Amino acid sequence: MLRIRAGSVHPVTAPPIEDGAVLVDDRGTIAAVGPHALVPTLPGARELHFPQARLVPGLVNTHTHLELTHLAGKNTAGEFAGWIRTLRALKDATTAQEFSQAAEQGVRDAWAAGVTCVADTGSTGAPLEALARLGGRGIYYHEVFGPDAAQARASMVELERALDRLGGLASARLRLGVSPHAPYTVSERLYRAVDDLARGAGLPVAMHLAESRAETQLVREGSGPFADALRARGIQVARVARSPVQYLAQLGVLDRATACLCIHCVQVDQEDVVLLKRAGVSIAHCPRSNRAHGHGTAPLAAFRRAGLRVGLGTDSVVSVGDSSLWAEAAAAGLEGEDALRMLTLEGARALGLESEIGSLEVGKAGDLAVFPSTALSRPLPPAAALLTVVAGRVVHG
Repeated sequence: MLRIRAGSVHPVTAPPIEDGAVLVDDRGTIAAVGPHALVPTLPGARELHFPQARLVPGLVNTHTHLELTHLAGKNTAGEFAGWIRTLRALKDATTAQEFSQAAEQGVRDAWAAGVTCVADTGSTGAPLEALARLGGRGIYYHEVFGPDAAQARASMVELERALDRLGGLASARLRLGVSPHAPYTVSERLYRAVDDLARGAGLPVAMHLAESRAETQLVREGSGPFADALRARGIQVARVARSPVQYLAQLGVLDRATACLCIHCVQVDQEDVVLLKRAGVSIAHCPRSNRAHGHGTAPLAAFRRAGLRVGLGTDSVVSVGDSSLWAEAAAAGLEGEDALRMLTLEGARALGLESEIGSLEVGKAGDLAVFPSTALSRPLPPAAALLTVVAGRVVHG
């Protein structure tokens, strides 16, 4: 058992509690939340006290690439299509052991930032293996690529083998999903095949969508740097004359019974927002990555007005350099309790995990973070965690 007392406790679903405490039982579940004097002190419970700090739910990062942690600062390509090509070359030069070490460091960096749940996309399986080995929480979406329709079957065979290899690592705290990467790396045939597989197996899906102007140019006009790169490889490129969101909505891969997480969604208009809402998808909003690559600003206010589920994501450290969700909240223009809610409960909702994590409530998982008392100041500082707890186990601090 673990009992943590702090200068203030922020349940998110209830007002902050001055001099509050949280008790986590032996199952890793929250047993009590309230003023310090009313939360029982039980024999054998570990007692921690942070009188000048804020105790909050563990943060939820809705988009990471933990296997790329070792590549921070190593991709300086400017134009996005070129940046993608450079990243692919850097990955090709990375060994399996390096990916494993990078993913483990990424998990530890997330914990140091107060993040207790990640939604990670990767092509090696190393993030899921690291999370399982270290006792983390998250969803790992295994990526699949194949812009040439002729290679769709081969891509599916590779995906199915990966899912067979990784499936045994899934647990109550770790979920396995799939990620058809993006419209510039996935053919229509492959999108449909992945969708069929995910529906049949009940797997969650994540995909990069409407991220860059080059992607929109490829889909809408059949031109631009992505189109040129594909044609140079002998891959036929068709002009769809629709936005990327409209294209995938037409394919039927957004409207799903199981969870679908759309990452970035920068290049969207109001019609696209309506389609996203109608399909019931969630959005992973990555403002610093969008800014770093010159993509523009995703319409967060429009997403929220439409009632879309939106969480914040840091993307990879190759893009933004660190794992600070507080910095993402600041970049999104969020402050105070609104920022905290987006980093916790709203992120959990975006992943379909709000019944398990995201707020400090009796019966929910004991995922907690303690930050300096300045953490919710305006403007938001890039706060590091003093303590991070996953399912009642101290993983940082």
